[in-house]
Amino acid sequence: MPRAKGPRQAAALFAALLTVTVLCAGDAVARSYPFGPRTRSVNDLGNQYVPYHAHLWDLLHGRADGGLFVNWQSGYGASFLPDLGTYLTSPFALLVAVFPRDEIDLAVYVITVLKIASAGAAMAWLLLCLRPGRWWAAGLLGASYALCGWTVASAVYNLMWLDGLIALPLLCLVGEWVLNGRRPLLGVLVVAAAWIANFYTAYMATLAAALVLLLRLLLSGLPRRRRFTAAGRAGLTVALGMGLAAPVVTVVYFGTTHASPGRFTQFTPVATEDLLARLLPTTYSFGSPALYVGTTALLLALALPFHRAAPRQVRTGWTLLVVGVTLSLQWGPTQLLWHAFTPPQGSSYRETFVVCALLVIAAWHTLSYGPPDRRALGAAVAVLALIAAYASRSDLVRPFAWPVLLTAAAGALGGLALLARTDGRPTAGTGRRTGPAVVAVLLLVGTQLGEATATSAVATRMRLGHMDDYAPWGDRREQQAEAIAQADGWPRYRTDPGREQTVGNDPLLVGGQGAQYYSSHTSDILFRTLTALGGGWTSGGRSLQSLDNAVTDVIFSVGARVHSPPDPHQNWFPQDGSRVTVSRQDVPPLVTVRPSAATARTGVSGFGPSPYRNQELLLGTRVYNVPRLTVRTSTGKPPYRVGGERPGVRIGAPNPGTAVAKPTITARCPADSEVYLWAPHFAGTARLTGDSAHGLTGRFRSDPVTKIAAMQRLGTVPASGRLRIELSPNQTGSVPDGAVGCLDTARLHTTVERLKTTGATDVTVFGATIRAKLPAGTAGTAGTAGTAGTAVIAAPRIAGWRCATDGASATPAGEYYGLVAVPLSASATSLTCTFHPPGLRLGMAVGATSLVTLLLLCTLTVVRRRRATKR
Repeated sequence: MPRAKGPRQAAALFAALLTVTVLCAGDAVARSYPFGPRTRSVNDLGNQYVPYHAHLWDLLHGRADGGLFVNWQSGYGASFLPDLGTYLTSPFALLVAVFPRDEIDLAVYVITVLKIASAGAAMAWLLLCLRPGRWWAAGLLGASYALCGWTVASAVYNLMWLDGLIALPLLCLVGEWVLNGRRPLLGVLVVAAAWIANFYTAYMATLAAALVLLLRLLLSGLPRRRRFTAAGRAGLTVALGMGLAAPVVTVVYFGTTHASPGRFTQFTPVATEDLLARLLPTTYSFGSPALYVGTTALLLALALPFHRAAPRQVRTGWTLLVVGVTLSLQWGPTQLLWHAFTPPQGSSYRETFVVCALLVIAAWHTLSYGPPDRRALGAAVAVLALIAAYASRSDLVRPFAWPVLLTAAAGALGGLALLARTDGRPTAGTGRRTGPAVVAVLLLVGTQLGEATATSAVATRMRLGHMDDYAPWGDRREQQAEAIAQADGWPRYRTDPGREQTVGNDPLLVGGQGAQYYSSHTSDILFRTLTALGGGWTSGGRSLQSLDNAVTDVIFSVGARVHSPPDPHQNWFPQDGSRVTVSRQDVPPLVTVRPSAATARTGVSGFGPSPYRNQELLLGTRVYNVPRLTVRTSTGKPPYRVGGERPGVRIGAPNPGTAVAKPTITARCPADSEVYLWAPHFAGTARLTGDSAHGLTGRFRSDPVTKIAAMQRLGTVPASGRLRIELSPNQTGSVPDGAVGCLDTARLHTTVERLKTTGATDVTVFGATIRAKLPAGTAGTAGTAGTAGTAVIAAPRIAGWRCATDGASATPAGEYYGLVAVPLSASATSLTCTFHPPGLRLGMAVGATSLVTLLLLCTLTVVRRRRATKR
């Protein structure tokens, strides 16, 4: 017979209220947004998730360039459905629509808090389904799970992971329904919702729920046949649910296969003392598993093996499961299993929430059989003391952790001891019994509130010292957005948000259409194309930057470019009162016609080592003079040459505090040409000396592994033709041969006029389709020796583009040095290209099959029940 839902609802509400209280209190103590001046937009939260939610806001309000299939604002045209499935398919994400656009940071914060509160409520509901018990205790432990170390240290700024935090207890609840033969349709829908919301953490949560169900089957005492039947139902439920989610999952999968490879580190397990340290409150690090669940929950979980009121099989089974899964965090093969056999880029312990959930469920099994007696509680305290003693060897246990731990341990022990005194005895009608019970509850709740608030506040403060951070929406972004809106001319030309980026996805946040793009699905072809053209990137190639270059602006039809002062939040330069400006450039349309059909088969592999020559290949004309260089160190001597992957000359950083001359580069170029410096592995600043520099300073940012610097414009060559560049390195780096390019702007202008003459007369972009009208006879004129020309679209040739001319059948697009290309007949006058996300058709087919199967099974079930009723 189903249990009453009243206690479950009360427990869920109590868990949610506790969770919200702690999160807000922790941010208030840390003086973090929105309760203080410190930003909470660290790392990918500021670079990716806030901008993607801003783009979702634009989509929902009809203001975005593109639709569900193509994002025309990022990476000169990127596949959007994989990003949608990775970052924005949680139902909570839709809440951004009710907030003002300039309050996008607050919208993301509210969504984050609601997700964590929902996870606590879901866990509280699950606990009462697993075992009957006190509703307030289930709520308390539900909040312990929601506020675990993994949440407050790692997931609070990776808010799509929080969908996995919600999914795990819900999937375990599906396992309970399967075990009892109830709610088959709802179970499938829950699985589908979990995998659609965030398939990455849903995968981990599904593995964890499977382990919980297997243990429940072993402990159920059911006949073997019924166990196998239940396991079969579970497998079918998961398969159908994943099948319904296939349209999202397959698109994300194929998006990953076409993505830039990134930079992945080999897994190395953390030291045992660091692993144990993360069980304690107020410990923090980026690269270790945050196992904290609260001292009360930890003591209860540690007491389970010694709690004689619980059956031996229950004590043994849950203890072994917790220990086994914890050890799986420290072994390479099981780490790969938890991460779907793909090493993560960043933290290696993204599955830690699974261990936190198992600790909380183990704690509930202890408490549900009655509060632990003195023997069990004493043994738990002894184990906790051993853990703390061994963890004290870790640098992660800072001095302030000890008073928090001791206070929390005292409160938890006092509350559990008082609770044991009233357990099994009537409390109503006598103050002597009610008093200790109330005090016990207050002690346990107060302990949870205090230590969880402290742990959350410490994590929030320490993140700012360990990670890059970004300011919330403010005056700088208001100015950028206003300037872009006034200059915007899409699709006649692009408006680039500018080289001085605020975050890694500026186009999504402030508008425009640029090269900037930061995603797990940044395409490999875009990465290789922009790198070959002199572009810079961070995050191992997943975060591509804007390239402020006149030639690439012509190639990609960037007719307006925003120029912002360096972001004062990053402390690059003091604020000097400069404001956002916009420069204009005459550029050809998005669709141009090139002179040879053979170029349609030329891929990125056709590029050479020089970005200046590579730009000329795409442009179709020589416009650069690449002079021989004379490089001198700060002592005036020739530098050492270096080889390997970064050939060139070595530029060393000066010793701190020493006043020395600067390294220099000298060369000769035609007077009045524009000077560019390409030094991808140089970190520091470069300045062209002389009046012709116009005050320009190139800032180069690189490191040995994760980032390279973009090409920079430094000024114009003086009348003498001799240029001199002073370098100010921040660290040892290198300058390659052919680092300087001098642009002939007159020749570039002539090329632009030619491309405009033969380019499309009209270009329209609607969602994932681009249409262009070509001047009559253009293709034939562009061809050589009787051959037709090639239409080139200023967009990366990512997988999924299909094109047709003059209404013919669409075929896969060709490639012109990384861009979309279409061979033209001599009489071609129109072009239509449409993007189809790879994997979508397969996903739709699998989803439709799963839906039909589910409907048939539901129909069969209804028919059987009706026949049984008639009998």
